[in-house]
Amino acid sequence: MSETGETMSYAVLDAYSNRVAHLLRSRGIQRGDTIAIWLDNRALFFGLVWGAQRAGVHFVCLPVALTGDEARYILDDSGARLVFASAALTQKLSDTIVATLGVEDRDFLDQLDTFPTTPIADESAGIDMLYSSGTTGQPKGIRLPLPDPCEIDAPDVLGQIARGYFGFGPDSVYLCPAPLYHAAPLRWTMAVHRLGGTVVLMPHFEPGAALAAIEQYRVTHSQWVPTHFVRMLKLNYTLRTRYDLSSHRVAIHAAAPCPIEIKRAMLEWWGPIIHEYYAASEGIGMTMISATDWLDHPGSVGRAVYGKVHVCDENGEELPADKTGLVYFEHERDFAYHNDPAKTQAAKNARGWTTLGDIGRVDEEGYLYLTDRQSFMIISGGVNIYPQEIEDRIVVHPKVADVAVIGVACAEMGEEVVAVIQPATGTEPGAALASEIEAWARQSLAGYKVPRRIEFTTNLPRTQTGKLLKRKLRGLYAKQPVQ
Repeated sequence: MSETGETMSYAVLDAYSNRVAHLLRSRGIQRGDTIAIWLDNRALFFGLVWGAQRAGVHFVCLPVALTGDEARYILDDSGARLVFASAALTQKLSDTIVATLGVEDRDFLDQLDTFPTTPIADESAGIDMLYSSGTTGQPKGIRLPLPDPCEIDAPDVLGQIARGYFGFGPDSVYLCPAPLYHAAPLRWTMAVHRLGGTVVLMPHFEPGAALAAIEQYRVTHSQWVPTHFVRMLKLNYTLRTRYDLSSHRVAIHAAAPCPIEIKRAMLEWWGPIIHEYYAASEGIGMTMISATDWLDHPGSVGRAVYGKVHVCDENGEELPADKTGLVYFEHERDFAYHNDPAKTQAAKNARGWTTLGDIGRVDEEGYLYLTDRQSFMIISGGVNIYPQEIEDRIVVHPKVADVAVIGVACAEMGEEVVAVIQPATGTEPGAALASEIEAWARQSLAGYKVPRRIEFTTNLPRTQTGKLLKRKLRGLYAKQPVQ
């Protein structure tokens, strides 16, 4: 643990996870069943997920920020038979659901020592069951088949990529600055464990603390989202350059498109150690790009390393190189959105290729460039406008800490472009700042892309992996169409 220095050895983790597997069997949890884990970042989290993985179950990891009703939706939808939760989070749940599900906290910790540290008799590999971020609606569970072969030490794709592409191994010291209930932090930390490395886990992200952790623990590998980069770059120059980052060999980022100017600034600061990938919890495909390749193809998220990329039009027909459309992966792995066959079917075209809902293009060399989410696109005056391009321009303004661009109803144009801005610390919001930002946007954006309305907020609704919850913003800033 980065802040306290608390450690958990592999011997302790091995014993801990075996005890958790025995506890699950004692509660009647069998292979193929589902459990849930509702905890913040702590060492205990790893004992639970590895215990679940040894017991052949689906394990659902819930965001700590959920309300009781939001948590109940996921628990009901997933069919979880047992919940491990902290005392503070348990209090969010109603008495009804507590009575329906087993909720373990201090009682669990007290009981754990009574179980054996040896493996259960019927060990088999489990798998995570993760829910989408819910950026455009209710989160959907992604239920993948249990691993086949089912041996708990069978090779996995991410572990092979971590070792083969990024040089992860027993000497790796990996910094995890993000919540373990999200796909990338959970899966990458478990991949590090599979390869015998060290995980340094931050309880929560803070830009200065992340840089201090790299220096203190001699971190060699790390994983980030673009929001982390933005916040580190916004630090006072003296503060952000005071740390010794010489041990840092590989920095990986994903989860959202990274503005080109932000990526360039990070490469100038950290050097050519920054690698990017594009993938999702669905596990249907993955692209990757190194720092040197990115400099030759700025803005790209790379070429496919798992699955095959296609770009299709609205009719599902494949488009030629450099034409923009919906991005699909051709793959062999099957998946389903839990309890939502309609959404599962809607994600696939007639060829069986699957889309995550992202818009982009592939160049002649096979490099993929993402434009935006299909669901975030604004149609104003019959013209398609992609918010990501506008956000990428505004976020690098020195007086802007964060920005989201949305479309709201407009009688004349159908939708109008609205920018919701979180000013930088010490910056006064108001008409003068709005005019300055509008002029900044006009320097590089076509007139129809410049926000018609600028609003200010103290904090944008983001998940802890940096994804904007635009559905919340649309509801908050929507207005009656102008007459």
